[in-house]
Amino acid sequence: MTGTDVLDLWDASAREHPDAPALVTAHRVLSYRDADRLTDAWAASLAARGARPGELVGLAFGDPARTVLGMLAALKAGAGFTVLDERLPPAARAELVHRTAAAVWLGDGGHAPEGAYAPAAPDGGEGADGTEGPGAARPAARAAASDAAYVLFTSGSTGRPKGTVVERDALRRFAGAVAGRLGLTPRDRWLQVASLGFDVLIEEVFPAFAAGAAVVCREDSRALDAEELHIALSRTRTTVVELSTQYWLEYARWLEHTGTTTPAALRTVVVGGERMDPRPYRAWQARQPAGLAHVYGLTECTVSSTFYTGLLPDDAEEVPLGTPLRDVEISIRRDGRRVPDGETGEIHIGGPLLARGFLDDEAATARRFVPDPEASRPGARLYVTGDLGRIDADGQLVFRGRADDQIKIRGHRLEPARVERALCAVAGVDQAVVFPDPEAGTALWAFTVPADPAAAPLPGGAERLTGADRDALVAPLEAELPDWAVPRVLYRVSALPKNPHGKVDKRRLATWATAGTGAGAPPVPCAPRPGPGDPLGGVLDLFREVLDAPGLGPDDDFFDHGGQSLLAMRLLARLRESHPAAAGLRASALFASPTPRLLAKALTDRENART
Repeated sequence: MTGTDVLDLWDASAREHPDAPALVTAHRVLSYRDADRLTDAWAASLAARGARPGELVGLAFGDPARTVLGMLAALKAGAGFTVLDERLPPAARAELVHRTAAAVWLGDGGHAPEGAYAPAAPDGGEGADGTEGPGAARPAARAAASDAAYVLFTSGSTGRPKGTVVERDALRRFAGAVAGRLGLTPRDRWLQVASLGFDVLIEEVFPAFAAGAAVVCREDSRALDAEELHIALSRTRTTVVELSTQYWLEYARWLEHTGTTTPAALRTVVVGGERMDPRPYRAWQARQPAGLAHVYGLTECTVSSTFYTGLLPDDAEEVPLGTPLRDVEISIRRDGRRVPDGETGEIHIGGPLLARGFLDDEAATARRFVPDPEASRPGARLYVTGDLGRIDADGQLVFRGRADDQIKIRGHRLEPARVERALCAVAGVDQAVVFPDPEAGTALWAFTVPADPAAAPLPGGAERLTGADRDALVAPLEAELPDWAVPRVLYRVSALPKNPHGKVDKRRLATWATAGTGAGAPPVPCAPRPGPGDPLGGVLDLFREVLDAPGLGPDDDFFDHGGQSLLAMRLLARLRESHPAAAGLRASALFASPTPRLLAKALTDRENART
């Protein structure tokens, strides 16, 4: 894999494998030749509208295939690209559109900004703007290695979203390094499942293209539950897929529960985003044919920096993060100086895969991208990750926690203080603390202290907020934060308890919450169950099981009791096992029928419609 620009990798694949599939969709397979001609035409259209080196092209498609083609077309026009995440609240989307100042926007989704247009469709027809299909020549503009390849934004959960600027040379090196580490070939197919706008999208696309492999795209950007994922992997003969840690755990749980193994064609599942428990990792390796690749990385360092693909020893207490990719330098440091192998320190990442920095934010760039005091080459930089780690006896990087209070929720970095400040800005809230649920770590719990002491429960107790009280706190957060950063389980307490070190005692808060009404209180009793023959009974049982809420009633809302997308996937998977009418039901059905009673009625209506 040679060349000086990321497009050289694409051009080599198109030249050497013109008839091989490059993009697989539900309706068509685009060969490298066809995709090359189509994106040449898109690039010409973009260039005519002002896309060129130094500029950005904005992408706002709901269709993953068009997003992938748009990324390639922008690079062909010499520009970089940015992808607008449709899940962001409208105000946050508007701010990102303003900050990127993209020369032109492609898109046809409901979240596309004004002025966006949709070029010729992948089927070769006429575009929505009247442009013709493939045929136009690629623009002659040649970008420099230091020009921006893309800008992707952090969630904004640590404050104002930061736009990470990754240069073309970094993307080229990264694509080739991942393709080499995973041994990708033109026979591989990589299923695209990451949310558009999330940096994993980059890893799903460019290493595959560098190897002449195919990218398999879903029809839309909705999340697939475990069963749907398995069906998609099987039908598309996918060989590689990347899943967040929690998503992988849901898939592994479904496989175990149904007695199923991974599809025959699937050879590698890339997993990363959060700390990995060794037990499910070992269980997978003992039973599933597909291998695992455990990865670690950050948006600021061009997605993944380390890979672990070995068999986990029986006595391992952590799943290693692995060894660095080619062109990645990993070091463990304290106060900027390396520590001996085996000792714990802060993980620093160096090398040419580092991002240029943050868009229009020199102060933040200077804080996180620092000069390397030990480097022999001038200008060498390090990215200060904030993660703690060590290098073990086998040379593997091992994660040891965070140097600050930052946490990971469903693969996203989150500064709890950001959410706590938002909660305290709501009228009537004096103090707040936020942390992941102790059991699964997939949802946020929030504990608030009311400004009016008369509204507080008795000391030592935690009052679960529901209905209007809960909505008054959640609604302002939903307008400001991504869905995964909004606490779904909220409690009111009289005071935030402290541990001997003066910090909030989160363990005691969790104990209060589990007790229900306060320390030492009896467990919440199970609510009455519907009688035999009532379909509501089975649905209610599954709600209680998935939410771990034995007291849940028939009219209690799934999302008011800690439900979120991953738990919705689990609930629908369990429903399909006992309710034929649940076949084909998407997890999004819970938004329309969020209580056991409503969902049971929806299933009954579906069953009646089939008979």
